[in-house]
This record gives sequence, structure tokens and C-alpha cells, in this order.
Amino acid sequence: MTRQNQSMITEFILIGFSNLGDLQILLFFIFLLVYLTTLMANATIMTVIRLDRTLHTPMYFFLFVLSCSETCYTLVTVPKMLTNLLSTCQTISFSGCSAQLFFFVGLACTNCFLIAVMGYDRYIAICNPLNYTLVVSRATCVQLVLASSCCGFLISVVVNVLVFSVPFCASNQINHFFCDISPVIKLGCTDTNLKEMVIFFLSILVLLVPFVLIFISYVFIVSTILKIASAEGQRKAFATCASHLTVVIVHYGCASFIYLRPTSLYSSDKDRLMAVTYTVITPLLNPLVYTLRNKEVKTALSKVLSRYSFPKTV
Repeated sequence: MTRQNQSMITEFILIGFSNLGDLQILLFFIFLLVYLTTLMANATIMTVIRLDRTLHTPMYFFLFVLSCSETCYTLVTVPKMLTNLLSTCQTISFSGCSAQLFFFVGLACTNCFLIAVMGYDRYIAICNPLNYTLVVSRATCVQLVLASSCCGFLISVVVNVLVFSVPFCASNQINHFFCDISPVIKLGCTDTNLKEMVIFFLSILVLLVPFVLIFISYVFIVSTILKIASAEGQRKAFATCASHLTVVIVHYGCASFIYLRPTSLYSSDKDRLMAVTYTVITPLLNPLVYTLRNKEVKTALSKVLSRYSFPKTV
């Protein structure tokens, strides 16, 4: 698969934001600040979940895994982007590009499936609360996470083979700040319509199928909540779903805009801006939403901070 390609092109040039001139310095500091905040926010939420026993529940187990996955997801693209913003040599090796695409797609797909699993968790918690601990046991949680990861990276293997089996005998300039599917496959010098069609159907599988399952879950969730007699009970039930719904809308919305359309409609400027949203901004959104809108997490965070900031003196 790679021998022919590597004999023709051994590296790619990531054009990225090179046309912005001096603005690259400003972008570097903005993206660096957001990136460091993302790492700190995800590390904080993982630490709080790990240290506070009241958060040792399936919902927060999935949130812990999602935060870990989001952290790895940003590590795949953002450091290279930051380096290129300050460098005049914005190249990436053929194998480096392939690895970046593999981990990017694998982690992105895993996140999609994890968010769907979190929707299933909310469905069981609200619609079948008496059997919640039996249905969503620790073993089941681990199995669901492993299944999400395996499916995500299996799809990534297929996408990687499809993209990098294309002979790159023309330009090696990728009109993006990382090795994404559309910008890379557009460099192929043969007909890629069949490969693009397969990738498009895989995108439907990864994005639309989990989204439809989440939508169906929330139809039952809303129906169950409306049957609750007290307004306070309804409010608490909706509150447990609000954070997850926010993440679903932003995550699937951004990804669908990019990947649920033909490669021929790829627009470098618009898609680059949208790519910044789902590679830099969205990973920051998850911990912020679950921290700021979740009373349990805020309470646990206060307890952890008070415990380690003001230790008891004898």
C-alpha cells in the first residue's frame, strides 16, 4: 500500500494558516491558551471523578473516559499545529501523516460512540431506574467502552487504507493544518470516487446511527420525565440530561457539517474554521459543560479543593 506512495512522496506540506502572515503569532497564543485550558480542565475533571467516591457511578465513569479520550484527541493535532504556526518548515512525513489521520479518526469515532453510550446510560437511569445498577454494571461499562474504542479504531484502519492507497504523484501540499480525510485524498492523481463513497457511508455509520439512537433514547426520556408528578422531580431529571444534550448537539453538529457531504464540496477556508472548532474548541466544551452545569461535579470539586488546599492540622 505505502511503498509506491512513499517512493513518489515522502512528506507533505501542511499549508494551514500560512497565508495569514503575522496573524499566525496571534493565533499561536490564542490556540496555546485554549489548549492549555483544555488540558487543565480535562485533567481536573478526571482527577475529581477519581478522588471523589460519590462520582464513582456509570455516568461519571463514561465522562472520565470521554475526558481522557478528548485529551488524547487534542494531542494528535494541536501540538503540530502550534509548532507549524511558529515554523517556516511546515512539513509532516508520509508515515507521520498516516499516523495522525489514524489516531485522529480513531479517537473521533470513539468519542462519537462514547457519547451515544452516555445517552444509553441516561435512558436506563431515567426510564428504568430500579434496574439501573444491574443493567449498567461495572463490567457492562467496561465492555461498552472497549466496544466503542475497538469499533472506532477498526473504522480508522479502513479509512486509513482507503486514503493512503491512493497514489500521490501530484502536489504534496495539504490545504489544512493537519492530515484530515478530504484534504489528503484530494491530492490523489487517480479516480477516488469509490473510496470517497465508502468513507461517506462510514461517516453515516459513525455520525447518524449513534445520533438517531440518542434521539430515540431522548424521546423515551422526555416521555418518562413528563409523567413525573412534581415539577421539582421533572427539573432534576432534565438537569441530568442537559449537559449531555449540549455536548451531543455541538459534537455531532460540527462533525456532520464536515464529513456528511462529498469531498468535491470541500471548502478550505470554511472547513479550516470548522476544523478549529471541533479540534480545539469542542474538547474544551465537554469539561466546562459538565462542570459548570452539573451540581454534583461542582460539589465534588469544592470538596476535593478544600481537602487538598486546606489539609487538616493535628
